Amino acid sequence: MDVWRPDVNDVERISWGKPAKKKGTGSRGVPHRLNLDERFLFDKARREGFLQMEGSGWRSQRREAPLLNTYRSLCDARGQASIILHKRDTGIDELVCDLSTLRNPKIFHDVAKKCLELQEGGEIVFQGSETDTINDGNNDEDLSMILSTVEDGGNIENNENLDDEDTGPWETRPIYQLPPFCISWELQRSDAKALGKSFAKLFQTKEEKVGSSKKPVGVKPGKSRRSGGYGIG
Repeated sequence: MDVWRPDVNDVERISWGKPAKKKGTGSRGVPHRLNLDERFLFDKARREGFLQMEGSGWRSQRREAPLLNTYRSLCDARGQASIILHKRDTGIDELVCDLSTLRNPKIFHDVAKKCLELQEGGEIVFQGSETDTINDGNNDEDLSMILSTVEDGGNIENNENLDDEDTGPWETRPIYQLPPFCISWELQRSDAKALGKSFAKLFQTKEEKVGSSKKPVGVKPGKSRRSGGYGIG
């Protein structure tokens, strides 16, 4: 499936406040610039295949969540699901698997259904749909076969809320202009981490050879911290 995606190098550049080479990678209204703590979590997420963070990732210095934005952009660039573990003080954490970065709405419900079969108790959250309900029933099709349609361009039926007319924006718009399509579970921390590792293996989100991010030459603090600094492509 031929869709617009950012370049991984550009995602890294705007995370430092540097300009992206590819237009549309970032937006001044959507912060992506990371601080040192967020940088550590971002690099760790690339190695482990899923992001672990406290709460929702919102930071008081900015209007939105730079770490969530940057990690979602990275997953979009790599064409993989975005898996995030939100840690809570209660010990009951939330694991979220966002399929929007696959950019193939025709398979969202089928992939979500298989994820829910692998771990019960989850729910679908999709802001672009009138309903988050999927049909129950037996489906022996392997999840890896469903995921292969992302690259092959195959179409899967029975996605009532995401028809052909809805696919256009998914092919052309930046990910920050598209709604997340998430499957969410509330679990004990140990179970949530185990599920995150399972999905990282299933969706092949680990970057085995990635190291720590290196600060580009000439990076200086941006004047507008709320808008993610300067130089956004």
